[in-house]
Amino acid sequence: MRLGMVAGEASGDLLAALLMGGLKSRWPALQAAGIGGPRMAAEGFDAWWPSERLAVHGYAEALKVYRQLVALRRELGDRLLAERPAAFIGIDAPDFNLGLEARLKSAGLKTVHFVCPSIWAWRGGRAGKLAASADHVLCVFPFEPALLARAGVSASYVGHPLADAIPLEPPRAAARAALGLGERDVVVAVLPGSRRGEVRHIAPAFVRAAQRLVAARPDVRCVLSVAPGLRAAIEQVVAEAGAHDAVRLVDGRSHEVLAASDVVMVASGTATLEAALFKRPMVVGYRMAWLSWQIMSRMRYQPWVALPNVLAGEFVVPELLQDALTPEALAAEVLRWLDDRPGAERIAHRFHALHLSLERDTARAATEAIARLIDA
Repeated sequence: MRLGMVAGEASGDLLAALLMGGLKSRWPALQAAGIGGPRMAAEGFDAWWPSERLAVHGYAEALKVYRQLVALRRELGDRLLAERPAAFIGIDAPDFNLGLEARLKSAGLKTVHFVCPSIWAWRGGRAGKLAASADHVLCVFPFEPALLARAGVSASYVGHPLADAIPLEPPRAAARAALGLGERDVVVAVLPGSRRGEVRHIAPAFVRAAQRLVAARPDVRCVLSVAPGLRAAIEQVVAEAGAHDAVRLVDGRSHEVLAASDVVMVASGTATLEAALFKRPMVVGYRMAWLSWQIMSRMRYQPWVALPNVLAGEFVVPELLQDALTPEALAAEVLRWLDDRPGAERIAHRFHALHLSLERDTARAATEAIARLIDA
């Protein structure tokens, strides 16, 4: 079985790697190639280009590299059409993948899009584009297939792969031991994003907030999970802030960092869902270029940005966006969680229920849907 795949950024790489586990269970000799990251490579993926090529932060940055992305998509499409895999699976990255899928579909290749674009949150017009691009959409939230059906899009709810990968009871003690943290330490996980643009716009506020936390509470240990390829950029942010004593850097290991934590400072994105599945209270922050923010803020349908709030339909965790993202505000919200043990326990119970609702052996369900499409 030969498949084409594209995953952008660290979150897409993780989702695709989990999916590949299910695909290999059905097709042990699976060959998959395209654009991917290190987790996919560990599953045997042949990365013609690295996923970081698609890690663009906001509209302003996308405009700067637009021609390169278009050229990359054209070259990838040419290669896939020459090799004719049994199907193409686009994992997230809709701005890149949907155009590619439309071209492949029109040429007779079967196409799957994994993770429904957030048409319920913004840019609802993409539902029509999905119909022209994907033969089938794999949805990670239970309400999405019905929305897509109204636009004539074939879709299946397969659960969220992170709900299968993350244990219902996070291994707090084991994670702390693995990271060299004490049982009595107050641990704040710091996840400032997986893209270079996020490091530039978000990491400085997170690092300076960590400084304030340690100054206010000497028992606090701030552990920052560094996404692949971003070590030098993060080290520069820490050096400019003079925060070497306030933040400990860990390469990757984000799940261990989350499991070990008491509270999480996290950039909006898939990592907020990961933090919720680890049952941790969090403070969500995000900032982007001014032009990108002006465009995005006018296209939102809902007042929430963070996935835990979107899924709850209310603000269950604080969001500090754009100008509101300051070190002072971040530190204050983290301290509020640390001082509110009953509140932290309530949010853990809510996140436990969320975890149960998303658990569905996603890799197997997605593989079965893909197999049905291929065999049709």
